[in-house]
Amino acid sequence: MLKCVRGQAADHASGQMRAARAALAAIDDSVRCVSREVRRVAHGEDRVECPCCGGRYEAFRPFGVPKRLNAQCPECGALERHRLIWLYLRDHTNLLHRPARVLHVAPEPALRRHLSTIPGIDYVCGDLDPAKGDRQCDITQLPFEDESFDVILCNHVLEHIPDDRRAMAELFRVLRAGGWAILQTPMDRRRAQTFEDPAVTTPEDRERAYGQHDHVRIYGLDLYDRLAAAGFVLDLNYVARELPADRVVRYGVPANEPVMVCRKPAGPNEPTGSHR
Repeated sequence: MLKCVRGQAADHASGQMRAARAALAAIDDSVRCVSREVRRVAHGEDRVECPCCGGRYEAFRPFGVPKRLNAQCPECGALERHRLIWLYLRDHTNLLHRPARVLHVAPEPALRRHLSTIPGIDYVCGDLDPAKGDRQCDITQLPFEDESFDVILCNHVLEHIPDDRRAMAELFRVLRAGGWAILQTPMDRRRAQTFEDPAVTTPEDRERAYGQHDHVRIYGLDLYDRLAAAGFVLDLNYVARELPADRVVRYGVPANEPVMVCRKPAGPNEPTGSHR
């Protein structure tokens, strides 16, 4: 009995926290909107536009090593890939308009700020670092029951995971039949095979081999086969190609990068494999 009461109290407190977070986010959005409009009118900042927060600027900020020009939104911090994913969620899915349970692994702040406050979305964010998510999650051993989520977002994570096949299997396990996941991952499409060497272990060696100190591989086109082996049906959605050329420049999104949508078959008769 006491355990039940405590559980109910925890659920109530969690609901209050979500409501308070939504209210604060709404106030913050209003302040940001006014600030953006004042700055835009005063300085003529209207050459680029962030679809994640609506900010309009002369240019996006440089970001990365080496620096990429016109990369990061000054307001919400969204990078090119975040803006691309948001356009897909906004314009090519009904996620923002229907009830769904969403798992967001290693949540990007620009996406988390929106998704965590949308009515009807049961939003769960997790990270190996407990300070960065609501739940501490090891992606190779997720603390959730089978088929717990309608949608999973897990972007630029798999290249950090030594046992990526186990991580893919875990994501497939907790995704509901008929659900979908966006598993955006950097890859070199000129490579047929993924380059990885278990002998490369130090940050310095990984920097030299893979281009970043905490990466453990450079994916090639066989990434699609690894995802298919986990059970996913892969759809490559070239969102930017459907936009007018001036919008691609205005939103600052990569013109030829697909959004990798990995679907879990709804039933045993649905075909499996990669749709490229």
